Amino acid sequence: MTWSRRHVLATDDWSRDEIELVLQQSEAMLEVLGRPMRRTPALRGRTVVLFFAEASTRTRMSFELAAKALSADTSMITGSGSSIEKGETLFDTVRTLEALGADIVVMRHSAAGAPYFVAERVSSAVINAGDGWHAHPTQGLLDALTLRTALGDLDGKRVVILGDVLHSRVARSDIHTLVPLGAHLTLSGPPTLMPSAWRCGQLPAGVTFEEDADRALDGADAVIALRLQRERMDAGLLPSLREYALTWGLSEARVARMRPDAPVLHPGPMNEGVEIDAAVAHGPRSLIERQVTNGVAVRMALLHLLAGTP
Repeated sequence: MTWSRRHVLATDDWSRDEIELVLQQSEAMLEVLGRPMRRTPALRGRTVVLFFAEASTRTRMSFELAAKALSADTSMITGSGSSIEKGETLFDTVRTLEALGADIVVMRHSAAGAPYFVAERVSSAVINAGDGWHAHPTQGLLDALTLRTALGDLDGKRVVILGDVLHSRVARSDIHTLVPLGAHLTLSGPPTLMPSAWRCGQLPAGVTFEEDADRALDGADAVIALRLQRERMDAGLLPSLREYALTWGLSEARVARMRPDAPVLHPGPMNEGVEIDAAVAHGPRSLIERQVTNGVAVRMALLHLLAGTP
C-alpha cells in the first residue's frame, strides 16, 4: 500500500496494512543503521522541529538521531529555557513553528490532545511523541517491531502489559498497535491503576484483565513492564512501593512462569527494584536496549514516509 497520512497523532484508527508498512520501512532503516556510515540523504534540505514541552531523554534523542541519520536539519524547542517558561501560549508557539518553516514537527506535551491542536494550525506534518495519558504512537510501533523481531508473526501471541495502565499512554498505544497485528493482550496490575471501565470488563477487543500477576504471566509469550509513576503514591492509589514490588514487580521468579525465551520489554525510564528487578532488566530475556535501537529505526521510517520521499 502507499502512505496517505499527513500526521501521526495516534494509531487507534490505523489498519493492519498501515502498521505493516511502517514496520517494513523500519526494517529497511535498521539496515541503514547497521552500515559503517549510518546516514542517508533522504531528507536533505528538510527541516524537522523537535518541540518537547515535556521532559524526555530517550524519545527526544531518538528523534534527533533519526532526523540526522536522514540528513535533515533539526531545531529544538523545549519547555525549559524557552518562551514557554515565560508564559507563551501553545497558540503562539505554533505560530513560531510556522515561522521556522518546519516540514515536520515532532511534539511532546503534558496535555492530552495538544498535538491535535497544533496539527490543525500548521502546514507541517506533526508526529505525536507523547501527549499526557493519551497516546505515544511511536512507542507502540517500536514495541511491535521489537516483538515481531523476537517472536515472528504476532498472530495468536499473548503479550502481558504489567503495571500502571491507568496513567500509561504507552499501554494505550501498544493496544492499538499490537491487537491489529493479531496479538492478544493481558493487562495486569493494581485495580486502582486500571481504567475503571476496563477492570469492570468493558475492555477493547483482543484485551483481557487479570489482576493476579502470576496468573497473567503463566505461559505468556512476552511481557511489557510499565513504569510505576511514583507521583501517584501521593494520590493514595497504592499502599507502598514495597507492596507493589512484591505483588506486581517483574521478578526472575515471575519471568520463569512465561514461555521459554519469552522477551521482556520496558519503555523506560525504569524504577529498578520496583516494577522490574535489575536481574530481569539486564538479564538474557531483556530486549530493552534493542527497543532503543528499534526506536530510532521506527522514527526514521515515519519521518521518511511523512516527508513523501521516494
